[in-house]
Amino acid sequence: MGWWQVGADTLAGSRFVVSPLAEAIASLKALERGAAGHPGERAWLDAHLPAYRARLAADPLTALLIRSALAPRWNADFLTPTPSGEGDPAFDDELARIRDTPAEAARADVEVALGGPLPAALRDRSDLPERAAGLLEWVWGQTVLPYWPRRRRIIEADVLARTEQLSRGGWAAALETLRPGKLRWLGGSRLQINTYDHPPREISAGARLLFVPVTPGTGWVSWDAPHRYAVVFPCSGTLADADRTSVPESLGRLLGPARAGVLVLLGTPKSTTQLVALTGQGLGSVGRHLKVLYDAGLIERRRAGRSVLYYRTDAGDVLLEAGDPRVG
Repeated sequence: MGWWQVGADTLAGSRFVVSPLAEAIASLKALERGAAGHPGERAWLDAHLPAYRARLAADPLTALLIRSALAPRWNADFLTPTPSGEGDPAFDDELARIRDTPAEAARADVEVALGGPLPAALRDRSDLPERAAGLLEWVWGQTVLPYWPRRRRIIEADVLARTEQLSRGGWAAALETLRPGKLRWLGGSRLQINTYDHPPREISAGARLLFVPVTPGTGWVSWDAPHRYAVVFPCSGTLADADRTSVPESLGRLLGPARAGVLVLLGTPKSTTQLVALTGQGLGSVGRHLKVLYDAGLIERRRAGRSVLYYRTDAGDVLLEAGDPRVG
């Protein structure tokens, strides 16, 4: 298994960050895989997979590059740069790091991903970084950007959930849920990052350790040694699927669309802060909706550590099913 030696100070100073480029890369991986990582991803794939395949069919060289760079054993490093962890990065600024990769470095990274020589068509090419950046630019503009406000709210809700879990159970508990079966705390300052038989890597003191959630059901690790290391992981399935069901029209008329939307989301327990992130409504508005729903017996609440989680009661489920039998 592959693992990193992580000092206590580095782990304590680690943080969750949002990366538009990581979301685009994860979406590219989902499109290339052609299979949904969770149920909520299926409709998105159905909408965009035909156009993606048509684009690659019209550009077989880029198709070969992407298949090679996303080889089963490893991602080509130039295609998955480590986020800076600074501020709120713009997609174009992050993409520039791929576009500016020296051609020889990109070719070397693809060879490592393949575990062998480049396909003949990719040898001596000087345009591999530009081709990869161009495809990611298309993936972002056509398949991610139209959904980005919603996806960002899901990512922010996931960060809130992970932070709450961290406060309750510490890093060992929080890490176990990021990439189950691949990422876990081994003790002795060792963080398992995957199941491959790679040599351990020591993260030097002062380096930044970043955790990057994405909504597609995929993940990876990357580093810009010795300064930054990142673990990209999929958002919780219950959050990533949060918009799989819409608010039934009849329920929206009865409760109001915003309040009905909160009730729909409470099929699984969520905190007020998560609901704020998922709905885009203000804290005061969400609080008022929760009070009305609670007083009506449609939701219940329980304490989990420092948080209060809300969830639908049987009465809430019945009301939702009456509005739309497909929702439950």
